[in-house]
Amino acid sequence: MLADDSPTNSNLTIHKSLLMYDNRDIKLAQLILNHSVTLQKGERILINLIGFNGIGLARALVAETRNRGAIPYLDIADPEIQRILLETGDDTFWKDQAEISGVPLMKQMDAYVGIRASENIYETSQVEPDPNRSFQKHYLQPVHFNERVKNTKWCVLRYPSAAFAMNARMPTSAFTDFYYRACLLDYAKLRDAMKPLEDRLRKANEVRLKGEGTDIRLHVGGQNWVNCHGTKNIPDGELFSSPLIDSVNGTIRYAPSVYQGKPFDFVSLTVKNGVVQNGDAPDRDALEAILDTDEGARKFGEFSFGTNPVIDSPMYDILFDEKIYGSNHLTLGQDYDDAPNGNKSQIHWDLVCIGADVYLDGECIRKGRHFITEDLQVLNPDQF
Repeated sequence: MLADDSPTNSNLTIHKSLLMYDNRDIKLAQLILNHSVTLQKGERILINLIGFNGIGLARALVAETRNRGAIPYLDIADPEIQRILLETGDDTFWKDQAEISGVPLMKQMDAYVGIRASENIYETSQVEPDPNRSFQKHYLQPVHFNERVKNTKWCVLRYPSAAFAMNARMPTSAFTDFYYRACLLDYAKLRDAMKPLEDRLRKANEVRLKGEGTDIRLHVGGQNWVNCHGTKNIPDGELFSSPLIDSVNGTIRYAPSVYQGKPFDFVSLTVKNGVVQNGDAPDRDALEAILDTDEGARKFGEFSFGTNPVIDSPMYDILFDEKIYGSNHLTLGQDYDDAPNGNKSQIHWDLVCIGADVYLDGECIRKGRHFITEDLQVLNPDQF
């Protein structure tokens, strides 16, 4: 842990030519600090880097933070050490971690940036369910869900790597270019493009998704909708709410996903009155273990539209996949305070359904992945 609480020199300028990182990392750091967390002079920011691959962005964030007269705190974690702690940690261990360092440190922060830069997304795939539950209940919940999400200006993002490119089935250089295009989007333009859809959804009662393996209905009447344009996630591009908790009925089939380090080539759920009755996946035991985490894990805490015009296919990374244009995610677990429905859980699993037709109160507004009504066509990539 590196803490810098020395007096700020108003004339401090860290010259970018003296630091080694991609020039696009400077632009990304500026976007995060200016737009995502709106960092102000004198504020404290925790920069949490998981994996050494993203050190260039961490350097850029520290330099840009100091140039603003703000105070960076740097926490760098090794993914393999994290795996060891997850495998060996129990309730007592994670309570101690949260009480001694996790919650007290987060309480001192005005802002938080989490860079997920592990080069092996399956590093924790063999951690057993019980240790995972201990971590979620006694560390993740109090430190991140209760303190960081509710009381800081925060942003979470991934960082490109060769392994990330392999999951996207792209050459590394091409994937890196794609990454920065998706992240450095014109978010003001995207916010405005989502506004007509937001207006429609605020007036809607029932949403229906109908596609291959999917025919599901949910009610959203009276629920709040949040237009996401780079203030919590980078990349961004989603419009989310939550379904009325007992209103979800039908079947839904999701695209590939990774959760708790475990890969799922697909997940299929059958739902009655808001509760998952049956689930299918290549690893059904792993799916059932997640669904059995707690009572809220079989219910839904979020429903969203993905609208990022650059992201077009899944790559086993939810921070990208949930933003795929022409997609929706119906999320198992914890709701968000910005659009609550009362569901509480230790999990929040954003599962993505791509290309289903969308009906609002019986009117088809999206056919496959393309919006068909005149007011919403601005969200189609060829228009954006």
